[in-house]
Amino acid sequence: MNVMLVEDDTAFRRGFAKLICAEPDFNLIGAATSLAEARRCMSAELPDVLLVDLGLPDGDGIDLIREVYERSRCVNTMVVSVFGDEQHVFRSLEAGATGYLLKDAAPDEIITSIRNLVAGGSPISPVIARKLLTRLLSPMGTPGTPGNAISAPEKAAAPLDHGPFSDREYEILCIIARGFRSDEIARMLSISTHTVISHVKNIYQKLAVHSRAEAVFEARQMGLLD
Repeated sequence: MNVMLVEDDTAFRRGFAKLICAEPDFNLIGAATSLAEARRCMSAELPDVLLVDLGLPDGDGIDLIREVYERSRCVNTMVVSVFGDEQHVFRSLEAGATGYLLKDAAPDEIITSIRNLVAGGSPISPVIARKLLTRLLSPMGTPGTPGNAISAPEKAAAPLDHGPFSDREYEILCIIARGFRSDEIARMLSISTHTVISHVKNIYQKLAVHSRAEAVFEARQMGLLD
């Protein structure tokens, strides 16, 4: 099973590559760090499985998903991203992805999801699946006609303030939504990483969540993020 990985985060890319190479029936044919590199790797032959991040240094991973889908419907494409909001999820699925995992997924979950993907399944992180089900069953859409819910998402009211967050917490929440890590946020704001982590914990507590992707999703639902 030929697998292609597209991920610009060095630590995650190396860890993911190690996971794939440890499986005897997986063959990692490339680990690209950008759209341009991924296109070069796949110019002659497409993989059986494409694992792609969305926030790449030279563009949106969704563009790559669409290009691959247009070339061949036989490629099993799965997004592995920090973004768990409806816009990213639906755009990825519309472009041709058949799986969607958040980056906080456990290693065994990632491997199992790849196998399920090839077997014809559509693995989706549980937190995203639950949110999608809630959206599909909400009063704004008629049960059994998910198109209504997807094409007409509930419009969040523009926030008048930062909700339950302090100015600093809200600032960090907005930066988290852009995909930056704690150490990057610390450098950006000229504060310690420990201080950033402390603020992130407060954000989690106030939103009753356990991961960055969940925090961004809930904040968007509350109308605190565009």
